[in-house]
Amino acid sequence: MAGLKAGVIGVGWFGEIHCSAIAGVPGMELVALADRDETRLAEVAQQFGVTSVYSDYRDLLADPAIDLVHIVTRWDSHAEIAIAALKAGKHVLLEKPMAPTVAECAEICAAAKAADSYLMVGHVCRFNPRCIAAKREIDGGGIGRIVSLNGRRNVPAAWAENALNKVNPISDTAIHDTNLMLWFTGARVTSVYAQTVRVNDYVYPDLFQLIYRFDNGATAIYESAWLLPDSAPFMIDERMSIFGSTGFVQVQDTFPNLGLCNADGFTSPDTTYWPRIGGVTGGALGEEVMYFANCVANGITPSVITPEQSMAAMETVLAAQQSAESGEIVRLG
Repeated sequence: MAGLKAGVIGVGWFGEIHCSAIAGVPGMELVALADRDETRLAEVAQQFGVTSVYSDYRDLLADPAIDLVHIVTRWDSHAEIAIAALKAGKHVLLEKPMAPTVAECAEICAAAKAADSYLMVGHVCRFNPRCIAAKREIDGGGIGRIVSLNGRRNVPAAWAENALNKVNPISDTAIHDTNLMLWFTGARVTSVYAQTVRVNDYVYPDLFQLIYRFDNGATAIYESAWLLPDSAPFMIDERMSIFGSTGFVQVQDTFPNLGLCNADGFTSPDTTYWPRIGGVTGGALGEEVMYFANCVANGITPSVITPEQSMAAMETVLAAQQSAESGEIVRLG
């Protein structure tokens, strides 16, 4: 991967983590950043020693030296930026959720097909070693035919005020586990029913529950509450059970992965997704970034997640949002 030059578009909290992950890839160099917030842009540029900074992402895309870009902006800008990047000949790692409408997802997929460069949507859970092990066991027939899935992803209440005035939580958290369910089953969702509970006065509700039926006959139940108190010992309460006709797989990424107890209380820090290792971001995100960079360097089309698979997950959660709003079961063609 020697000489591979990368740019990051969007340097908020998660954009900074992407910068740190890039710094951990041997032979890959972070050479440019773009963000509308020039103060934040200067801070992150100084932290990572980047001299090429742009307040307009189009100026970054115009630089012929840049091989690939990570797009870590709000999802309502994803289609515009990703399509422009692909047309500019850049390889694109696009953060999830892919886009806020199925039509925009389809436009991104079409642009990727027409481009000579690669597009991968960053579904980091597919790089979680426990999820990889679960997928391997399922594909090996170890639990027979999948008949049911049960999952949850509860997150801190402290995140809600900033997030739930901007994005529907179904798209924000359910996209992770819906994508995993589609991956594990190899099936598609044919119907969805969703219900929500509003605890605080945000634009979007704090809690939701989903019921899926798949075209292979399997069903799934899923919940997510943005209500974990500051005193919770973990940041994300993340669990999934996959039941088969002859066994089951349990994936759990909350306590007791790692437990620390001191005078301030009990905590369970992240050891899976983006832990800092040797001063750079590792974990599943580090593996995702490394994988995509390796695909670019060696001319290999990314296959861990395709744009069409990401669009299928997005179509499913958008149907769930529709169900929550209407109170009716929504059927997918």
